[in-house]
Amino acid sequence: MSVIEMESKARELRELKMMKEELDAEITALEDILKSAMGTRETLICGEYKLTYQTVQSSRFDASAFRKAEPALAAAFTKPTSYRRFSVK
Repeated sequence: MSVIEMESKARELRELKMMKEELDAEITALEDILKSAMGTRETLICGEYKLTYQTVQSSRFDASAFRKAEPALAAAFTKPTSYRRFSVK
């Protein structure tokens, strides 16, 4: 692939990422409007759509608290990893 083609693809990628950010912001705004309209209701039927806004409980491992409480044990089970980061600036 030539430098000109790569530059074109990089420009297209940056533009698509900007469009994605704009769409994500619009989606979040619409979700916030609908959540606000639902108030405390967990379910709402509006025409052909069923909206749900429910509380979900979950349990997750708190790695940072574990590292503070048991640093030696945490270090024994920690392994280094590496990866390649791609970016377009």
